Amino acid sequence: MPMLIAIEGLDQSGKATQAQLLRDQLRQGGTRARLVSFPDYGTSIGEEIARALQGEREYGPEVMQLLYIANRYERKADLERWLDGGLVVVCDRYVASSVAYGEAQGLDVDWLTQTQRFLPVSDLTILLDIAPELAVARKAKGRDRYERDLSLLGRVRDSYVHQAEQAGWVRVDGDRGKADIAAEISAILGERLSPA
Repeated sequence: MPMLIAIEGLDQSGKATQAQLLRDQLRQGGTRARLVSFPDYGTSIGEEIARALQGEREYGPEVMQLLYIANRYERKADLERWLDGGLVVVCDRYVASSVAYGEAQGLDVDWLTQTQRFLPVSDLTILLDIAPELAVARKAKGRDRYERDLSLLGRVRDSYVHQAEQAGWVRVDGDRGKADIAAEISAILGERLSPA
């Protein structure tokens, strides 16, 4: 059964780790699964995002979010092809990421949502919820400009928590061992995939 699963949360919340574990678990169970990470730095727009995050470019919040959104649209055809082919697609960050970071920077939520309305809709979004202080503590060196701003991270978390009240979302405590988190995600997915 095709399914698009988005794993969201602050930087250092374990998104990449849990997305990889979930993909591997699905494959071990005989499900064809694919992992996609956003931003995808392997595209031309992704390269521009990387330059901006490292301070080589100076873009305002609107332009940054448009770059992130355009980066997802670069992969739209791939996402649709994989889903049409019956795969489960696991995304390390997706649409909600632009809403959270954009809202935290004062951008309009409706605009951020509408701009992404032609992307495939996620069937399940998992929020790995951690405190901003933990996000900063987990990465002491090499932080990009977003990862250094504790106040911004607090507003991002607030947006994620608010979004997680919507249908199709599950909030998971990310301040635990990765095996415990993976087990909870597996149980959540099992409930979603079991016939009613």
